[in-house]
Amino acid sequence: MSYTYAQLKTAIQDYTENTETSFVTNLPTFIKNAEQRIFKLVDLEVFRKNATSTLSQNDPYLSVPTDYLASFSLSITNSSSKEFLLQKDVNFLQEFHPNSSSTGTPKYYAFFDIDNFIIAPTPDSNYAVELHYYYLPASLTAGADSGLTWLSDNAPNALLYGSLVEAYTYMKGEPDLLGVYEKQFNEALSRIKDLAEARENSDAYRRGLPERPRT
Repeated sequence: MSYTYAQLKTAIQDYTENTETSFVTNLPTFIKNAEQRIFKLVDLEVFRKNATSTLSQNDPYLSVPTDYLASFSLSITNSSSKEFLLQKDVNFLQEFHPNSSSTGTPKYYAFFDIDNFIIAPTPDSNYAVELHYYYLPASLTAGADSGLTWLSDNAPNALLYGSLVEAYTYMKGEPDLLGVYEKQFNEALSRIKDLAEARENSDAYRRGLPERPRT
């Protein structure tokens, strides 16, 4: 079963038996929060893309894409060779490279703020950059009532129960029922993870790559 935006809103109201105006007004927020929670907990290859940019000499900052969710890899090209940077905590970078005025070939990157990565060492030249990252797709709430998204079509239970967790938290609903919806959300989330892993291993097999070990 899939959920259009209208069907999901109706389902949330049916499960909660709540049609109060203030509650209905917050339905888009419940859905968006559930979507963001899912995308933060599961890396889905279907929502992975590349962005290219340039690291400028003597500038240790690189803009974060507006739809960025998580990194897959960040690489620089120096002459004809490609080198991958390691993602670290910003405190590590400050200890490793306390003097930002000294330069070198970049080795590490970290979040500096919501809009920027910080690079260390500070680039000693201009470098072509390729960021391979997971992005946050458009929300179901951004479309028409008849609209569908990948989540509402491929993982409707995760989206429904995630939205119900958000709704019952807002309502300060019964803890037992909230726990039931949280459990159902986690079970649906596990199925998404299994699906994502199966597809990734299948793609790796077709490309002749080793299967990622299970943890």
